[in-house]
Amino acid sequence: MTPTDRLSATFAALADPTRRAILARLRTGECTVGELAEPFDMSMPAVSKHLRVLEQAGLIARRREAQWRHCRIEAGPLKDVADWAERYRHIWEARLDRLDSYLAELNTKEERSHGRKPRSK
Repeated sequence: MTPTDRLSATFAALADPTRRAILARLRTGECTVGELAEPFDMSMPAVSKHLRVLEQAGLIARRREAQWRHCRIEAGPLKDVADWAERYRHIWEARLDRLDSYLAELNTKEERSHGRKPRSK
């Protein structure tokens, strides 16, 4: 699978709130499938489908111990998402800086129109 395909699979897996909740639960450590299914009002086959999507995207790993299936988070694909998003940080920051300047300008104009002195920082 190419890096672009992996990124697409990761975003597709993260698009579902149930799968994001499963990942959030796994942040605290390894869990059994039953423990992961507990907070959700869905069948075990439905939970298993979500786990399969997460596993195919490389976001979790599963292992079997006797009759128990354990899952753990795999951080590699999440780092790929963070690295991808980081390339766009300068755009967000520039836009936020412009917004901050614009709001400061509006605030100054509003204070002048009300005959108040601008507040010092």
